[in-house]
This record gives sequence, structure tokens and C-alpha cells, in this order.
Amino acid sequence: MTKIKLSLSGFLALLTILWLAAEPGVFLPDGFFDLRAQLVQYSGIIAIGCMAMAMILALRPQWPEAWFGGLDKMYRLHKWLGIAALVGAIVHWLWAQGPKWAVGWGWLTRPQRGPRVLPETPLEQSFQSLRGTAEWLGEWAFYAAVLLIALALFKRLPYRLFFKTHRLLAIAHLVLVFHAVVLSKFAYWSSPIGWVVAPLLTASAWAAAVVLLGRVAADRRIPGTISALHYFPGVRTLEVAIDVPQGWPGHKTGQFAFATSDTAEGAHPYTIASAWSDTDRRITFVVKELGDHTRRLRERLTVGQAVTIEGPYGCFTFDDSCPRQIWVGGGIGVTPFIARMKFLATLPERPPQTIDFFHTTSDYDEGAMAKLTADAVAARVRLHVLVDSRDGRLDGERIRALVPEWRDASVWFCGPVGFGQALRQDFAAHGLPVDQRFHQELFAMR
Repeated sequence: MTKIKLSLSGFLALLTILWLAAEPGVFLPDGFFDLRAQLVQYSGIIAIGCMAMAMILALRPQWPEAWFGGLDKMYRLHKWLGIAALVGAIVHWLWAQGPKWAVGWGWLTRPQRGPRVLPETPLEQSFQSLRGTAEWLGEWAFYAAVLLIALALFKRLPYRLFFKTHRLLAIAHLVLVFHAVVLSKFAYWSSPIGWVVAPLLTASAWAAAVVLLGRVAADRRIPGTISALHYFPGVRTLEVAIDVPQGWPGHKTGQFAFATSDTAEGAHPYTIASAWSDTDRRITFVVKELGDHTRRLRERLTVGQAVTIEGPYGCFTFDDSCPRQIWVGGGIGVTPFIARMKFLATLPERPPQTIDFFHTTSDYDEGAMAKLTADAVAARVRLHVLVDSRDGRLDGERIRALVPEWRDASVWFCGPVGFGQALRQDFAAHGLPVDQRFHQELFAMR
């Protein structure tokens, strides 16, 4: 989370500093309308800059994943950039429209305009001739973007509708790039702010085209075939085994992949619940019925059905040098730990760390619990199962009581975000260096 916050604040600070270097007169404005003109430019740069960076991250690039700590963290930054773009765009719109309303209501007096300065270059003249079109298109693209971003933040919107409406933001972004290029002060393009914004807008326009063509991460997609299905009614969970005979590069335990079984629904992310073996070349997902799409999978999926797999992604891979590890899996957050246990069971010797695995759940299924227990025994992992209605809620105090050597351990958490944050704060308060040793999967992709 620290890197996400640093990235967002650092990006906003960079744009602000570069803009201030291009507009030193903002501290001594020549009246209200001069200040308004400058702040329209600033808010516009912040809004289009954040939207452009969010559009680039939508391509799921591989190169920054290790630094951020996984695609899940990059998607959280993508979301925050979208919110920052929304706020910046609204402020930009208010600075552009508000004074016009105030003049119409008689609250402000429009200043007298001097003679219009003619553009010096043919390119600037072209931009000048397009201003009216850019203003009109930009205003309507703004309304569309506000609506689409608000829909994306509405958690109850079904995923299939989110998938379809969110792609439309790419169209709005292309229009807003045109709006920004034409209406930004022409002098900016020959200053440091322009040297940063121009390639950013170019890259984001290309990213928008890739999104509209449905080619996001196309080079990481491979065909697969469903080879087995098993439903656990007690926990409303479907286990799906998929054969990937060609193309899959292998994965580390704890990583996830996007799976597409219905092109109208789009790709859904699922944590991989199996270790990789080049001999059987099979990937297993464990999917809990949490939303409209996952509730329908049991009826829609069939053995032999073709699916598309994209990945692998994520850095929740249990790599550290601590002598002990504490795993906490809440509900369907058990999945990466299942994969890790299956991998550890293949090792000829004991695992490199002593591991305590806490699985807390509100549902219970005998068959699923029997498999989980067998995996823990085979992996030499100490399993603690807590059913909420029977055992109460898990907290840091309970973990520390059962693992007295917790100060030497790293904590790996996958489950509800609020639960993870509470555990992180609790361990931090007791002296655990959480920035280095508390690892949390942020699996919410919207």
C-alpha cells in the first residue's frame, strides 16, 4: 500500500511541479479571470494525466509488477488514479463553467478583452481553429467519463455490465486526449510539462486503442480445456481443473490468472489453487459463489469446454527468508495456500520454514475440509481451522497465543480487506515490521 500511495502522490507532485515551472505567474495573477484561466489549465493537466496513467495500467503491463508487489496492487493504483481523474475533471469543469454562470447571474463582471493575438505558427493556427470543436467534444466526453467512472465504482453493478461499460472509457479518453492537446496552452508543449505530458498522452491513446480492439495482454493468453468439475455445496464452491497442453509458462504458488469461459462476460481473475507440473500441465481454480457470474458457473461450465487462460500474475508467492510463516486465509482466501501446500508436498524434505496456517470461515463442508486437512498433513503445515459460529472470530491476539514465536515470522494474508487491515494494524502495534513482513493480497479488481 505504501508504494501505491507514493506512486500516486509522486505522480501528482511531478505534474504540479512541472506545471508551476511553466506558470510562475500563478502566484501573482492579474485578477480573478487570469487565475481562473491558469487553474483551468492545471486541473485539466491533473485530470488527463491521471486518466492517461490509469489507461496505461489497464493493459496489465508486466514490467512494473515486481516493483508494486503484484498486479493486484497495480489495479488498486489504477482505481485511485481513476478517482483522482474524476475529481480533477470535476474541478476542471467547475473552473471552466462556474465563472460563466457567475457572470450570467450578475455576480462577476467579464473583463474587457484586448485585441486577439494571432498564432505565430501553422500548427498553433490549426489548434486555434479546432478550439470550438475540442471544447464541445470535451464537455460531452467529460459527462460520459463521469458516468462511466461512477458506474465502475458502484460495486453492485453486475460484472458483465461493468466489463462492457468500462471499456467505453477508452473512447471517452481518446476524445479527452484530443481536447487536452488542442486546448492546453501552446507554450506548454515546448516546456518540461509538455515533454512529460505529450508521451504520456501518446502512450495512453495507444493503450485505449488496444483496449477497444480487445487485445489487452493478448500475448499472454492460451487455450485450455476443462477436464474436471467438483462442487462443494457446504461452502458453495466449485473446483475447476483446466488442461493447458501448450503455451502456459508455469506459475509460482500464490499467483493468479484471468479465465474467460464466456466472451460476453469477459475475463475474470481467479487465484490458482494448484502447483505447476510440466508432466500433467493442469491448472486448478477454486471459485466461490459470490456474485452473479460465479453463481451461474456451476450450470454453465461443462467438462470438455474450451476456455482461455491469461497470466500468470501476482507476487503473493511466499518468498522470504523468515524461519517461520503465519498464513491467514479468510473464506475463499484459502486458495493460494492450497496451491502452496500442494507444492510443499512435492518437496523431498521438510519445508524451509515452520508454517502455521489459520483458515477462518463462516461456511463448512466436510469434503472440502477433508481435502484441506490432507493437503496440510502432506505439506507438513500446522493447520488451525476456525468456523465463525463455533470458534468465534480470529484476531492477532489469538494468533500470537498459538504461535509464540510470531516475532520471527512473516504473515501472509488473503481474505476480506477489512480483516487484513485490522490484523496488519494489530501486529504493527505489537512491534512486527509490517512493511517488510506482512503480505496482503488485494484481490479486488474493481
